[in-house]
Amino acid sequence: MRLEQARVTVVGLGLIGGSLAGALRGRCAAVVGVDMDAETIDLAAQRGLVDRAVQDLRSGLTDCDLVILAVPVRSILTILAQLGKDLPLPRFIMDVGSTKVEIVRAMQDLPAAADPCGGHPLCGKETSGVTAAERDLFRGQTFVLTPLPRTSSEMLQIADELVSTLGARPKIMQAEEHDRLLASTSHLPYMLASALVACADEVSADDPSVWELASSGFRDTTRLAASGTQMMMDILATNRSEISATIRRARKVLSSMELALEVGDLGGLEEQLARARSQRIRLDYGQSTRSEGVS
Repeated sequence: MRLEQARVTVVGLGLIGGSLAGALRGRCAAVVGVDMDAETIDLAAQRGLVDRAVQDLRSGLTDCDLVILAVPVRSILTILAQLGKDLPLPRFIMDVGSTKVEIVRAMQDLPAAADPCGGHPLCGKETSGVTAAERDLFRGQTFVLTPLPRTSSEMLQIADELVSTLGARPKIMQAEEHDRLLASTSHLPYMLASALVACADEVSADDPSVWELASSGFRDTTRLAASGTQMMMDILATNRSEISATIRRARKVLSSMELALEVGDLGGLEEQLARARSQRIRLDYGQSTRSEGVS
């Protein structure tokens, strides 16, 4: 089957799901959107993101060739456990969850008739909901695919066609590698952003004027702290060990910087800061960092 022949159901019409549905509409046989929120269903239909929108998951999965689960990670796990039992079982199954190990493990336990493949587009924003959906959200962005041993070449071809249709760049990875690397580049940044806000909040208890001095640098650095708490808790809960290890690594780096300040080792501190600056500049220009082959 080709993507253009598939009847696609997108479960969850928030930022990612709504953007997916809108980008796929007209590029496959039909796009059905499923969301429990009636207002979201109405908005998705009004914006032309779907051919049909329903609140009932069973109805949305009926006669579906490919389902894409675009809800929080723990909700994805709940739905996967019901497919082929309490819910219809589509032949092709994908997800766009932000962690992959637990999802891929659950996909491995799906009935034999299912053909699953994990996925994760690296293009989220701190805003959420169908009103934030953009058809071009994925264009030029990396879309990770985490196939299983049971994933067929047909499923992988459909997934690759989907990524290309979105204008994204496919990158195939193992689920374990995905979660380990995203702990550093996505999950830790959220934790650090939240910690920075919490630190400033403590200062504000003695001097509320600190918020008047929170300018562009603070706002840019703490942008991720405005992310939806439920979504982030699902990510943190399903990647605990990798995130904990990355927090320990960050604590070690901060402790090194703190020590350099305390003992007056300004040369050592400058070296650390210069190395970080160099890596950040290289990232902007799309150059590889010390970890060759990781993109």
